[in-house]
This record gives sequence, structure tokens and C-alpha cells, in this order.
Amino acid sequence: MNKTYIPQIKINNQWFIVNAENQNLGRLSSKVAQILKGKRITTYSPHLNSNIYIILLNSKLINITGKKKLNKIYKKHSGHPGGLKERTFHEIQAKQPNKILEQSIKGMLPKGRLGRQLFKQLKIYPENIHPHEAQKPKIIKLDLD
Repeated sequence: MNKTYIPQIKINNQWFIVNAENQNLGRLSSKVAQILKGKRITTYSPHLNSNIYIILLNSKLINITGKKKLNKIYKKHSGHPGGLKERTFHEIQAKQPNKILEQSIKGMLPKGRLGRQLFKQLKIYPENIHPHEAQKPKIIKLDLD
């Protein structure tokens, strides 16, 4: 009889640092989403949380290709008539640089309870300073070619 392998839930948390300086938005977001889901580990299972935490640094120095800095529009609606707010990529990067990466990575994570858990394991900071030295994070170099 065939038996299905079900990996045991690990309690060990792994912390990684990724530098977003001069990286393309989409390529970086997809790699970070894959790491958060645990697709790099050998015991990957799509329904389990892999307990991987990622610290993204320098979010205000992210790149975007083409003319999207001026043409890309982020929309949000308050729910009231006339409540549509539109802002360009350049405006958001100046005021809230973390929002761009948050929105991009959140869209690439699974929808539902597991996706919300994984998103909480992502820490984004606009500069090179973070308060997670006690977790002894490892630095990851991503190949985004």
C-alpha cells in the first residue's frame, strides 16, 4: 500500500536578510514570496507554514523598469462616493516606500489563513537598520538575472 509522506511541523525559526537596493520590484517580490512559502527547503509542503522570516532592507531604493515610475498608478477606495484615491509609484516611494513591496509580495502569497500567517513573517524596513539582531539572521544574495 502506498503511503503519503506528511512532513512534521518544525518549530525552528529561520531568519534571513535580503537587501532590496537596486533590485527590480517584480523579480525581488517573486523570489521573496517563494522563500516565505518554503519552496527552497526539501520538506516543502504547500499547506504548512515553513517558519521562515525575511527582513527586507532598503525598500526606498527599489527599482522599477521602464516609465512605470511616472505611469504606474496605485488606487485605493474609501467605500464612500468619490472616495477613489490615485497615487503614482513615485509619490508612494517618497512617502511610504514599504507599501510598494508589501502590496507586491502580498499579492504573490497564497490567499487565506496561511497567506496571512506568511505575510506576518515578512519585515520590511526603508533603510539599512533593523531591530532583529537577536535572531541572528543570515544574509541571502538573490540571483535575479
